[in-house]
This record gives sequence, C-alpha cells and structure tokens, in this order.
Amino acid sequence: MRKERRGHQSTVLLAAMAVVFTLALVIYPKVGYEAGMQGLRVCWEIIIPSLLPFFIVSELLLGLGVVRGFGVLLEPLMQPLFSVPGVGAFALSMGLAAGYPMDAVITARFRQTKQCTRIEGERLLAFTNTADPLFMFGAVAVGMFKSPALGALFALAHYISSFLVGVAFKFWGRRDPDHLREVKERQEVKPKGNLFARAYREMLAARAEDGRPFGKLLGNAVSESVQTILMISGFIVFFAVVIEILEVSGIMAFLGWPLMEIYRLFGIHTGLVQPTLAGVLELDIGSAQTAAVPAPLLQKLALVSGIIAWSGLSVHAQVASVLTHTDIRMRPYFLARFLHAALAALLTVVLYGMGVGRTAQGAMASLTRHLPMMSPAIEQGGFWPTFAHAMSNSLELWLGIFAALTALSAGVLLLRRIRMVAFFVRSQG
Repeated sequence: MRKERRGHQSTVLLAAMAVVFTLALVIYPKVGYEAGMQGLRVCWEIIIPSLLPFFIVSELLLGLGVVRGFGVLLEPLMQPLFSVPGVGAFALSMGLAAGYPMDAVITARFRQTKQCTRIEGERLLAFTNTADPLFMFGAVAVGMFKSPALGALFALAHYISSFLVGVAFKFWGRRDPDHLREVKERQEVKPKGNLFARAYREMLAARAEDGRPFGKLLGNAVSESVQTILMISGFIVFFAVVIEILEVSGIMAFLGWPLMEIYRLFGIHTGLVQPTLAGVLELDIGSAQTAAVPAPLLQKLALVSGIIAWSGLSVHAQVASVLTHTDIRMRPYFLARFLHAALAALLTVVLYGMGVGRTAQGAMASLTRHLPMMSPAIEQGGFWPTFAHAMSNSLELWLGIFAALTALSAGVLLLRRIRMVAFFVRSQG
C-alpha cells in the first residue's frame, strides 16, 4: 500500500513538472528555441564526431568476439584490482578515450550477453564512467581556462579519484547470492590452458554465438549506434533548454539560496552558486559558467573537477536510458558519482598545492594544439574535416590505452609466474 502511494505521489509530481515546463516553453519561446539550437550545435559539432565512431567500432568488436578474447588476456589485471571480468578493460578503455556515456553502453551490452553479473556491471559503471582526456585538455583547460597546464591537473585528479572509486567498489555486493551463483557458473565453464590459446578460442566461440554475417553485423552496428546518438543528443538539447528556462524564470536563483548560505559559511565565492546548480544538471554548461566567474582560481578548479566527475544529471539520464533493458541498478551509480566528485575536488586542491597545473610544459602545450576544441566546426573548416580529425585522435588514443592495459595485464601475469616459480624453488630447496 505504501509503495503504491509513493508511486501515485511520484506520478503527480512528474506530471506537475511536465506541465510547468510546457507552460515555461509557451512563456519563453525565444529562450527555449535559442537554447535548443545551442544544444543541437553541440551535438552536431562535438557529440557525433567524438562518439559515433566508437559506438560503431565497439558493436563490431563485440560481434566479432574480439572483446571476449581480449577479456581473457586482461583478466589478470581487472580481477585483482576491481573484482570485474577482463572484458571490463574494454569498457574502461572506451570510457577513457570517448568519455560519457560510452562505458554505460558497453556495460549494458556485457550484461545483456551475460559477460558480467549485475553486481560486476554496477562495479564497472562506478569507475569507468569518466570524461575523455581530449575534453579535459582541450575543451576545459584550453577552451575555458586558457591554460594548457591545467589539463594535467584535471586529468590526474579525475583518473586517480576514479581508480580509488573502483577499488572501493571492489567490495560492492560481494555477498549477493545471484552474483555468487553466476560467478561460480562462469568459473565452471572457464577454459583451461595457455592464456593466448584460451583468448583465441574464446574469440572464436563468441563469434560463433553471434552468428550474424559481417554485412548484417555492420548494418546493425550503424543503425543501433545512430539510434543511441539520437537519444544522447535529445537529452543534451532537453537539458540545455531546462537550464536556460530555470535561469531566465528565476527558479535557479530560488533553488540556489540555501547553497549560497552554505558557501558563505565556508568562505566560498557566492558567484559559484549558479554554476554549481548548472553543473548538477549538465557538465559542459556548469564548467563553462564556473570558468567565467571572477572567483578565486583554486575554488573554480575544484568545482569544475567535481562537476566533471559528477558528470551532470543529463549524463545520468543517458546512462539510465541505456540501462533500461538490463537489471543493473542506478543507486550504486549515484553513490559512485558523489564519491568521485568529492575525491576529484579534494585531489585537485592537493595536486594544485603541490604545483601541478601551475606552469605549462612545452610537450603539454604541443599536445593541446592538436586536440579538438569546443569551437564552431563551420569556422574550423566544416563538419566532415572536424569529424575525421576527432575520430583519428580518439581512435589513436583508445588504441594506446588498450595496448597499455594489455601490457600491464601481461606484466601482472608474468610477475605471478615468477613468484610461483620462486616459491617452488624455495620449497624444493
């Protein structure tokens, strides 16, 4: 009865919010139109070039069995660190290279194909939900703060805190009975023998299970990727309009009053209140507004780092939509984002105090000159040159990250073998 009452209350609340939003669009039609066009421009110039190639490639690699094969190779690294299967490294590398919400799309596919348990999927989402370095170095550090050196500060704080979240969530749901049962079943059918031979056999087995001809696989990959891109673009446009209407109507200022009092209490610049609320909803807008406020630099850096780690309710809604057809829950995802944001902000303060991000290094400045910025694609030579440039940079970055993870896994496995041999020699002596 109580559950049914809560359902009725949430329905009434959501209906009221939808009615208010519709009335706001009628009252502020020009504001809604301009905000929608700005959101569409972001999708056309940034989201499609940076994400679409990865969606297509990931679907192809999953269908061809390559992901499962590499999962066997990466098991020695991912299992001890994060208690997730080796295929999780694919989600991690794609998340690092392509950013939000690439990891959620791949994790959902893992769960649908039974390559991970529900608990393992929730652990994966906890630490693979990261921003890509191109965004932090190019869009935020250079585009918003006009300082290439800050890219290293944001990236270090972001990825170190993400790693810490992953280690912390290693213990998430470890006693869940369904998780334990699925892991046991997976261990029983786990192939034996040489690591590379096992990886090869698993790749062939995964390809045989999929069974689609390559032409159909490619067509499905493109159509499903375009559908996902349209869903993501819709969320971005919707939240861009919501934020603008909240600001114009004065609702944002009303919602920010309690936060303003908290900021005053702790000596934080009150001009950061509105960017904080915008960042709760959408990370790009919140980060840009924060950079424009005449507040102390360290406070702005910590806030932007927290906003990037939080990723915004816009990304949360995209993740929730992607996970609709799985049993992966959103509650642990929210907990992980809170923890990630707090750790990222704290590490930003600590690292900046240690001198990170204060001076631009030549190599870093050279790197950022080759990164795609958040500038109009038409002014930079058109959409398709921007598409090709972004795709080349992102795919090269992903290949580098995946190669590094594979090398680390091989190193871990080699160290294990050396320790086993040393132990055997000592026991024989």
